[in-house]
Amino acid sequence: MIKKKKMNSQNHKSKKIILLEKTLRVMAILMLKKYKPRIIGITGSVGKTSSKEAIYAVLSNHFRVRKTEKNYNNEIGLPLTIIGAESGERSFWKWLGVSFRWLAFFILPLRYPEILILEMGADRPGDIGYLTSFIPCEASVITEISGSHLEYFKTIDKIASEKWTLVDNLAPKGFAAINLDNPKLKKLASQNKRDDINFLTFGFSQEAEIQATDVLYNYSFAQFGDAKEIKGLSFKLNYKGTSIPVRLNNILAKHSIYAALSAIAIGLAFKLNLVEIAGALENFSMPTGRMNLISGIKNTSIIDDTYNSSPISAISALDVLKDINSSRKIAVMGDMLELGEEVELGHKDVAKKFLEIKDGIFFAVGERMQFAVEELKKRNISPERLFVFSDPMGAGKKLREIIQSGDLILIKGSQGMRMEKVVEEIMAEPQKSDELLCRQSSAWKSIPWKKI
Repeated sequence: MIKKKKMNSQNHKSKKIILLEKTLRVMAILMLKKYKPRIIGITGSVGKTSSKEAIYAVLSNHFRVRKTEKNYNNEIGLPLTIIGAESGERSFWKWLGVSFRWLAFFILPLRYPEILILEMGADRPGDIGYLTSFIPCEASVITEISGSHLEYFKTIDKIASEKWTLVDNLAPKGFAAINLDNPKLKKLASQNKRDDINFLTFGFSQEAEIQATDVLYNYSFAQFGDAKEIKGLSFKLNYKGTSIPVRLNNILAKHSIYAALSAIAIGLAFKLNLVEIAGALENFSMPTGRMNLISGIKNTSIIDDTYNSSPISAISALDVLKDINSSRKIAVMGDMLELGEEVELGHKDVAKKFLEIKDGIFFAVGERMQFAVEELKKRNISPERLFVFSDPMGAGKKLREIIQSGDLILIKGSQGMRMEKVVEEIMAEPQKSDELLCRQSSAWKSIPWKKI
């Protein structure tokens, strides 16, 4: 059944790609058979990467751990993660290097990770079944179910069933961590027929076994003056009658608490205690460009959400900006690309959400963000609160001029807008841009900004 589904989904692939996938599959199987690492599989419509990073933060202090990097969450990327190699892309010699690396690990008794944390993507029906057919997971996390990839699944219920395949295919005595706040996952958990695996539910719901309550933003006073600086989130963790505080330094998005909760569940499954887990989560950070807190010049704070953008994520980011206490708030919003017929409505919805921020300043960057400008002018925003730019470089220079101590600045836009250039202009330590910002590889930096 798995093979039949997979062949159907492979109709769009070339014979070379199919051969590569089969070869990497065999290499991964042999590697896993030799080293027998414990494997944690993570899937979900959103939140896989943040959950992976939180789990890594918890386990890496106690075990040798390898995690999925980049977007290596598919038929090619996961075997490469297991091998510990990067894609050879279009280079024969690079793929030969992958083969030699695999051969060295297969023949020699080399040091290999004790635990693999693997993201598992599912673009089409059968994907999770195929991946778990050769990657035996001891533990699993399902983060969230939403309407992504409806083109191939048609309904959200079918997406949920596909993700649940990860639980269905767990090894006996396996462990499943489930987000109980998601109605689809709650329903599937209630219908589970496997009594040979252990479940642990997490969420904000009172029914969740691992529950987060009392979410607060943490602040400290700036080095100069009395302006408060945002430092991250904290919440109370409730589990089996025990409550302990958890601090997430540099984490601002409340939905990132789900990642922390999933990591707590996995930590417990791997026999760590709550105090150890909570301490490790203080070092949990999101991947670059995803609601990261970065220090800015003039004692300002930057919310760097420049990895990508959509109406839903932009509105969510503006909600965070609205909720945090700050003397002045600035939203620097770049175009949201690939919206099709929804381009005007999407940008106008962002403008409406921004107006919920009292006395906020709006920087519009790009051609499509003009729809937001029109909406703001229609609603009589004062001219001193609105700045318009065609590119991120101009926005960054103006922002550098006007910001003042205590400002909180959200910077966001689609990947093609390269809004990280704005962050680089005002960050307090630009020498750390390679470490703190997204799209800092030589390949990305060699691409000049151009109007899209």
